[in-house]
Amino acid sequence: MPLDSTADAESSPAASGRLDAQVVNWARMYDCHGDIDRVPELLARVEREDDAEAWDELGYRLVLECDLVFPASFAALPRLVRLALRSARARGLAGTIVRCAAGGHGCDDLLAGCADAIAEFRELLDRHLRSRPDDYFATFLYLLAAEEQYHWSAVLGDFSDDFYQVTCPHCAAEVTIAIGDYGRYSAIRDWHLGDVDRRGLRPASPEGLSGVGRWMHETAVRDGEAVLADGITHLFGHAGCPRCGSVFNIADEYASSNRPVM
Repeated sequence: MPLDSTADAESSPAASGRLDAQVVNWARMYDCHGDIDRVPELLARVEREDDAEAWDELGYRLVLECDLVFPASFAALPRLVRLALRSARARGLAGTIVRCAAGGHGCDDLLAGCADAIAEFRELLDRHLRSRPDDYFATFLYLLAAEEQYHWSAVLGDFSDDFYQVTCPHCAAEVTIAIGDYGRYSAIRDWHLGDVDRRGLRPASPEGLSGVGRWMHETAVRDGEAVLADGITHLFGHAGCPRCGSVFNIADEYASSNRPVM
């Protein structure tokens, strides 16, 4: 167990849903490069001042390029969330760690111990979205991950130039879904001819949305993000298969084929 072994199971941070930096045994919290001493030192530096060099090294040590996280990543998360109130670098690094939480990191006890910090992070991100910031879309993805919508956090685009590959549930044809500046259609992708046999998508009505699609749409509308809101109605709408002519729900088929294994 990577937490201080002096705590019993009932009082441990993971059991109580709280990972307090003061009870973390950093000697067991190795980072992406196997070191155990650098992350707490770097956190102390950025807590004292906005040290760009320390922030760069923290990012290098807490998230590997292939989006892998390690014990030190989750051990650092509560402190990063506290810093996120005043630091965009902290908000971005905390958001990246949360987005990686669906991966095979082997740190489920540490992730559980971050429950309170992630709840606090959700509130912080939602307030930030309401301010309509320049980093709106990145923050939107962080919030999706904080809501445990890891799949959509990983694959959602900003609908400027988005393509989603789905399998028709009726004939198993590989169908390309375009939602963006190139159009809003389903097609069969031919690598020589491009997208052929295009068929217009059937967007969902806002009133017909439910679950995460409804939440995403309502948040985008609330914040005046018209392009994002419109794209969501298309992504959670229906498409016709160019091969067999059947109609299917885009989001359902895409999620069933691409949802990460927890």
